[in-house]
Amino acid sequence: MTTTPEKISEELTRQVSKRVSQSVFDGSRLRVVLLVDVYDGAQQQFLEAYEEMGKQVSSVPGHVSDQLCQSIENPSQWLITSEWESAPPFLAWVNSEEHVQMVQPMHSCIRDTRSLRFHVVRETGGEKTSAQAAQRRLQSSPRIGDGVIRHALTFTVRPGSEKKVAEILSNYASPEARVDDTTRLCRTSLFMHGNRVIRAIEVRGDLLAALRHVARQPEVRAVEEAINPYLEQERDLNDQESARVFFTRAALPAVHHVTADELPEGERYALYYPARPGCGMELAEILARQDESAAEDPAGPVLGSTIFQRDDVVVRLVDVRPGLGVDAALPKAGAQAPLKALLDGDTVRMELITDRRSPDA
Repeated sequence: MTTTPEKISEELTRQVSKRVSQSVFDGSRLRVVLLVDVYDGAQQQFLEAYEEMGKQVSSVPGHVSDQLCQSIENPSQWLITSEWESAPPFLAWVNSEEHVQMVQPMHSCIRDTRSLRFHVVRETGGEKTSAQAAQRRLQSSPRIGDGVIRHALTFTVRPGSEKKVAEILSNYASPEARVDDTTRLCRTSLFMHGNRVIRAIEVRGDLLAALRHVARQPEVRAVEEAINPYLEQERDLNDQESARVFFTRAALPAVHHVTADELPEGERYALYYPARPGCGMELAEILARQDESAAEDPAGPVLGSTIFQRDDVVVRLVDVRPGLGVDAALPKAGAQAPLKALLDGDTVRMELITDRRSPDA
């Protein structure tokens, strides 16, 4: 018979697969750190904006607490930390239109920001009751990553412009892969389905530095300007706020990545899963669990898979053993039933527009 302390111990830690280098579905608590550089003289305005935002975020499901700290060395530097029950409720909130509108007053007094998100792996100090300890779930061991950060952007273009947009996005000179001594671009894969564009990037080093580096490249800037007339959401890249709002809404975070033990060169596909309203995160988690199980098969067809999700947009970027085709990446018949209940239409293979790798990635 399992004793109460043993049950609590089982709940405190969650085993993580060595093949999974990234996942938001651990059930672990989340610590979010936001580094903020405020314009000189705007500290009071920033404080008032934060207090107003704090009133709203306190009622968001999954939010536990937050703190606002000011540097003792530089009054323009601030630190916001928040704790969440787990990553999914935070991502659902931070990627919502409500959040975009909520933080808008704050950005008029901010020079620069940097957001960092961490699962809580260990903690010390503070006596807790058994019930409290059981709720503060921790991983049994840290994840071992592969040194690659994965991120994606998604946006829609005006119906009827798809062919022209695909032509623009497929014909441009690749940006310089080297960002600095510690960061470089590894791969960019661009897909379309209907009027939706997905641009997935892989980076070694600092993702934010890489994104800023790419945005400054003349080749990329020319492409972005060329597709501006065809975007459903208008933007002005010369206006900092307009560009910020566009790319905030376009962000499509990677929520899970799994890699098989062996890594031969595979064939890359992108599958689009149209989720029913409000079902995107649940759908992404089912796909993640299926890929995690599939990776346990040493002869399986899937070499690697990344799940991207934002609201009801779910995309699975998958590398398949050569010659097997995209059908090999689809779940077996018995595993499709839980997906169908969450889908608002059929799973669709997206059209590959361009897939570029750095020579020494």
